[in-house]
Amino acid sequence: MTTSICGVDVSSGFLDAAIGDTRHTRRVRRTPEGIAELAAFCREHDVELVAMEATGGYERLPFALLWQAGLPCAVANARQVRRFAEALGLLEKTDRIDAGVIASFAAVRKLAPQPPAAATQERLTALTVRLRQVTEARVGQRNQRRLVTDATVLALIEETIAFHTHQIKELEKAIDALLAEDPLWTALAEAFRSIGGVAGRTVCGVLALLPEIGTLSNKAVAKIVGLAPIANDSGKRTGKRPVRGGRAPLRTLLVCVAGIVAKHEPDFIAMRARLLAAGKPNLLIRVAIARKLLVRLNAKARDIRNAMPQTA
Repeated sequence: MTTSICGVDVSSGFLDAAIGDTRHTRRVRRTPEGIAELAAFCREHDVELVAMEATGGYERLPFALLWQAGLPCAVANARQVRRFAEALGLLEKTDRIDAGVIASFAAVRKLAPQPPAAATQERLTALTVRLRQVTEARVGQRNQRRLVTDATVLALIEETIAFHTHQIKELEKAIDALLAEDPLWTALAEAFRSIGGVAGRTVCGVLALLPEIGTLSNKAVAKIVGLAPIANDSGKRTGKRPVRGGRAPLRTLLVCVAGIVAKHEPDFIAMRARLLAAGKPNLLIRVAIARKLLVRLNAKARDIRNAMPQTA
């Protein structure tokens, strides 16, 4: 039986919908009223799945409200959808065409519904993302301070740094309080911190950006984060296998933490020494250690979840 899929192209102001082969289309505003109209349109055509692209956050409102209206939704990778369109020879690009392409992509890839995250998970993600943003802003101000000699400008920079520092402390307190409210998160945080070099930032980053940790195989979790080597072979040629894609902010965090873990954990220290002796470049070593760290975190999370089956 073929699933009826509605593809939705999301923009800041409008939602363009196309069902199946695009014979049925609709444009509505990206407002609660417009989304209600879209939900009625989907029910009228017995839609079983609504697929939309990730568009930097504009998809969140329709995703949440359509789920509330009883319509299962899935979010597709925008780059993959564009490559899919090009493979079909669709060089034209309009909102209506894009909606039809999204529907076809979801059908070919057999996208499954992705239930919305719990409110606490969304809050943890929001706090963690903001913590990263404020931290990066403070680093930028500190870098600029080194070149400043004017007293007035220097005082303004110091004031900005103090403000960012205050926000960082408040965000860290809010995150700690949120983690303490959930028994699973508390247990996971304790297990993660048992690895030398893993501190609070890493814990909240993993729990916020990879809520599936402990429910996936080691290969799957490495791929979803973007730490799995990508094959690049053809005929007799064996190319280099880079890592890319996946959840870049988490991958970056783990690669940074890998350098610290490699100074504390005996098996990580031995791995680093072995790769150095083999003449491997430093970045490759850091990525390899980051992948090993992710696998270790995944194993610990799996053990915790198995011990707390009611939270799985």
